[in-house]
Amino acid sequence: MTATSPRIAFIGGGHMASALIGGLLRAGHAPAAITVVEPLPAQREKLAQQFGLQPQAVADARLAQAATVVWAVKPQLFAEAAAPCAAHVGGALQVSVMAGVRCATLAQALGLNLDPGADSARVVRAMPNTPALIGQGVAGLYATAGVEATARAEVEALFAPTGATLWLDEEAQLDAVTALSGSGPAYVFYFLEAMMQAAREMGLTEAQGRLLAQHTFAGATALAQQSPLPPQELRAQVTSKGGTTFAAITSLDESGVKAAFVQALHAARQRAQELGRA
Repeated sequence: MTATSPRIAFIGGGHMASALIGGLLRAGHAPAAITVVEPLPAQREKLAQQFGLQPQAVADARLAQAATVVWAVKPQLFAEAAAPCAAHVGGALQVSVMAGVRCATLAQALGLNLDPGADSARVVRAMPNTPALIGQGVAGLYATAGVEATARAEVEALFAPTGATLWLDEEAQLDAVTALSGSGPAYVFYFLEAMMQAAREMGLTEAQGRLLAQHTFAGATALAQQSPLPPQELRAQVTSKGGTTFAAITSLDESGVKAAFVQALHAARQRAQELGRA
């Protein structure tokens, strides 16, 4: 990519937009080809210093130059953000990283047509997660009928620096992705908290507990990724009957931890569905 890179506009310049912008620049995209609309002065200054961009406070006709528009505002602010953009972005590929905002809602706010045909709008919804900030994320992707193969490839290139991608056949599946991986980092942090608390209660220091817990999670995840065995078999290899791990797993099972955790993910998906209907 060079100074003639296709122009990309970001509506919202927060954490996820920053992760994507950083990836574009590392891939060689020209800073001059990136437009950011960000109303907060402090965030505009941060983007200018970090990436050498010139973010604008309000949307204007310059957005019409964008081949791709990435919607990265908070879902509850989308309607307000879309109003001044609608007249300028209709011909662009629309990419949304907003949780819960359906493709139909986005299209309606921008005056776009999603019916299959020559004038069908191109809309892609993405559900990334926060490890994207360090290039270790995963994003579920869904495309409407108007999104051609070349546009899918452009979206994959946009998210590639942030981690893995997974295309979905149905938009409703994004609610499950939201529950599993979108919210998933919080579950890991939750269990890290519990392990570190137990470490303190058993006489280890804060630093010792943190190191042991973090490396255990990272190592176990790496092993699961590299091993052909399913998680239950990897767990069985560590769980000798009558041993320490057996005692811990038995306690977890007796407390119904697995069932509660599965139910928690169903609750997260239900909330994602509710937000989409709001």
